[in-house]
Amino acid sequence: MVQKPIIIGVTGGSGSGKTTVSQRIYESVAGHSVAMIQQDAYYKHSDLPIEKRRQINFDHPLSFDTDRLLADLQKLSDRQAVDVPIYDYKLRNPSAETRHQEPKDVVIIEGILILDDERLRDLMDIKVYVDTDDDIRLLRRVERDIHERGRSVENVFAQYLKTVKPMYHQFIEPTKRYADVIIPEGGENSVAIDLLVTKVRSVLKHEG
Repeated sequence: MVQKPIIIGVTGGSGSGKTTVSQRIYESVAGHSVAMIQQDAYYKHSDLPIEKRRQINFDHPLSFDTDRLLADLQKLSDRQAVDVPIYDYKLRNPSAETRHQEPKDVVIIEGILILDDERLRDLMDIKVYVDTDDDIRLLRRVERDIHERGRSVENVFAQYLKTVKPMYHQFIEPTKRYADVIIPEGGENSVAIDLLVTKVRSVLKHEG
């Protein structure tokens, strides 16, 4: 029988430090093959003009193609390769290209709403919630969106107040109750991350 990979879900609000925590897990499992999947890659395609696409609520569960993400995770769980979509943040649509992903021993799935869907949760062996203060998350988001996604300060603040903050409290924060591990202050909390890494290594050793 083919051994099922360990699937680790890492969630939290935008700017919480999910990527830092995911990277620490990634680095901790040296000796095992690891895949990193980001929920952001699975935003739905829109035929709306770009001006209208900029107004889409990207922090709502319905903005994601969760069925495709679920199908890809199930294939990886069955040790089958998948073609992960590549999202274009400037065009606000998936690009025509995909990223081929071979099955691995460990699959890390990262995203703001990965614990919202029960079907996704059921595939995960370890569920992590990165819990960071609203103000810190906002500052991190401003810096990221300006430098990495070419957006203006005004645009970032407008989106934050209109959708990011209310959607966080309505949809993302409530998923904290499904987490096996809660990490306060994200990547700043080295003690919590070290404990999580120890748990991941323990599960891998047990599975091996």
